[in-house]
Amino acid sequence: MTRYTVTSALPYANGPQHFGHMVGAYLPADVYVRTLRMQGEDVLFVCGGDEHGVAITIGAEREGVPYPEYVAHWREVIHDGLKRLGVEFDIFSGTSVCPQHVATSQEFFRRLDAGGYVQKQASEQLFCATDDMFLADRYVEGTCPKCGFERARGDECPRCGSWIDPLEMPVARCKVCGNAPERRSTTHWYLDLPKLRDEFLGPWVEQHEWKPNVAAFIKNMLADTRPRAITRDMKWGVPVPPDIAGEETGKVLYVWFDAPIGYLSFTKQWAAERGEPDAWEPWWKDPETRLVHFIGKDNIPFHCLVFPAMLYGQHEGFVVPWQVPANEFYNLQGGKFSTSGQWTIPLDAFFERYDAEVARFYLISSMPETKDSEWNWTEFQNCANALLADTIGNLATRVLRFVDKHFEGRIPALRAEHEEELDRVLLCECGPFGDPAEHVRAFRFRRAAEQLIENARVANVFVDRMAPWTLKKTDPELAGSVLATCCEWISWVARWSAPFMPEKAQALWAMLGHDSEVRDQPCPGVPRPGAWRGLEAGRPLGEVRGLFAKIDDATVAAEIAALEQRAAAAGS
Repeated sequence: MTRYTVTSALPYANGPQHFGHMVGAYLPADVYVRTLRMQGEDVLFVCGGDEHGVAITIGAEREGVPYPEYVAHWREVIHDGLKRLGVEFDIFSGTSVCPQHVATSQEFFRRLDAGGYVQKQASEQLFCATDDMFLADRYVEGTCPKCGFERARGDECPRCGSWIDPLEMPVARCKVCGNAPERRSTTHWYLDLPKLRDEFLGPWVEQHEWKPNVAAFIKNMLADTRPRAITRDMKWGVPVPPDIAGEETGKVLYVWFDAPIGYLSFTKQWAAERGEPDAWEPWWKDPETRLVHFIGKDNIPFHCLVFPAMLYGQHEGFVVPWQVPANEFYNLQGGKFSTSGQWTIPLDAFFERYDAEVARFYLISSMPETKDSEWNWTEFQNCANALLADTIGNLATRVLRFVDKHFEGRIPALRAEHEEELDRVLLCECGPFGDPAEHVRAFRFRRAAEQLIENARVANVFVDRMAPWTLKKTDPELAGSVLATCCEWISWVARWSAPFMPEKAQALWAMLGHDSEVRDQPCPGVPRPGAWRGLEAGRPLGEVRGLFAKIDDATVAAEIAALEQRAAAAGS
């Protein structure tokens, strides 16, 4: 039986997320999972915090809090933001708290080592005698060897943009104490990616069908594959297995190595919490399982090359990725999102002022699927007003309020002699319509959002053409049949909308008098003449209310001005 293990890139627990993060890996995955479930598929949706690495230790030390407390705070902040946008995981854990993560990560390391895919090498690294520790790149600052900038980081120069080897810095300092470090030899383990490329990755990448933006990226990288360090000298992370480390001390697994293993260890945690500790295996070992990674393009190397190589190198029957629908970058009002530079949208304030489901739909409709895209306040306003309020909202309120007033608040009866002609007009003469789910399954989320709006427009054209307010005076029975047809279409709009705007879809479903959950209804597909109606005549409507509030020009202007003011203040 086909099942889907769906993952979103583990968010790094070192600060808040912005809409650029959310639209890249989390929102599309949520829409995909909801769609599959309405189609009756078996799905597991896995995510959690990426909670090791140098950036976290620096951030925690700067704030003077213990590492576990630091990542716990950001894990909660990140998860809360995603929940406010309606993203629902089956499990959201963290690599520092998942009970199964250390053992699973160490077992991955052992199997790769036993398979001959790991090399042990000695190399020079900067060491701070004052703080008694080897210095990761971000613990080093000094003079850029390319342009001479005196406050360059140990990994990159902010002035010239060059990548830096800290050993090449003419002057280097420890960021903790400010003293000059010395060179010392240290031993690390490297993943033999060239061997894995020749044995597995090369043929697999060539035979696999990728999104065009992903294919170009990974094929270029595959030609320049080199052994990659999988350990670091640090005190925060998953320790190298003691039986392999031997006399080497202070070694942990590189964060990029243990993070994707979190997908597997979190699945084990999910199974254990259900009281079925072995229930994780079908989600990772059944050949019928389809593993789908939702990521941003900066994570393509890890999910399309490194992690598949790690899974293959276990020789334990793990499935490798079926699809990796990576998105491009999502920007803001002509510039890149920057939390430190305040070129961002403060989410707490945003969710107090605006409807999260409108934001959810706008993000889907502007998703950076094949090229960079952006949040634009004017386009957000147009989405809220023209696409949602004037199309879906207007359809619901003008039809259902008319029924409420003129048909005693009950769905009118469809006369048999009217059905064929009304089907012909609606399905053949009021515009094109289609199944948004087909586009979602093909990872065309923007097109799926467009399809939903097109479908709602069909019914608005039908209402305008049939004018039931006029028919009510001249032919009340035909007016009832027209409105019954409109109510049927609204029930389809509610189900089509459920993966995109789950709360609005539920509200629309309840207006039609349903007390069930729309998310539990089967995905409707597309209407076929004579075989698409299902509402019961005489069913009482629920409370009819407006779905979408409009956004005025002054509000948009104020948001743009506030954005520019925040950024100017941050840069001053």
